[in-house]
Amino acid sequence: MIEILYKDKYILVCRKPAGLLCEGEGRDSLTTLLSEQLKNAGERAELFTVHRLDRETEGVVVFARSSTAAAKLSEQITRGEWKKIYLAWLWGIPEVESGRLCDLLYYDRRLSKSFVVDRERKGVKSAELSYETVTRSADGKRTLVRVELGTGRTHQIRIQFASRGTPLCADRRYGAPKDSGSAIALAAVSLDIIHPKTSEPMHFEIEPENLEEYN
Repeated sequence: MIEILYKDKYILVCRKPAGLLCEGEGRDSLTTLLSEQLKNAGERAELFTVHRLDRETEGVVVFARSSTAAAKLSEQITRGEWKKIYLAWLWGIPEVESGRLCDLLYYDRRLSKSFVVDRERKGVKSAELSYETVTRSADGKRTLVRVELGTGRTHQIRIQFASRGTPLCADRRYGAPKDSGSAIALAAVSLDIIHPKTSEPMHFEIEPENLEEYN
């Protein structure tokens, strides 16, 4: 059962468990499971995807329930009106306790991996985030950071920290060692949006479960 945080006839907000794709046709797809859940409850099951989280990432996800709502939410994203906050455990200690990271990223679809590059070219996009240190592990090997995204690029948080020598714990794809953990330590813990019909600001927040092994 997928935890639904809020729903009305325009939007549905839920907690995506780590390990699920945001959309797809199989049983490992959030859209499939949510649609079945709505259908079993006698509700309209059509969902429109307006943003995504990586398969490994737990967190707050918003779906539109009409094409009109989807268009309005997508416009909000384009205008940078959503506020997205993540928690991430890093393997290592950042050079400064808080700061702003700005990079040019290229996502290689063949490798399913993002890279920091030094010049603009086709397929390269700018990426920005701000972070602050929340705490460190008792052994001093890991750092919990609170991240606010300025842009929403593929694997953005993962590659921006990894490129500075502090990959997310357990993120083998981006260089984390085998003893850094068993699950990628990233959760989308809060999201602020504007309701597509009423224009009211809305805030959603969760307590992450996939970070518990690092606490």
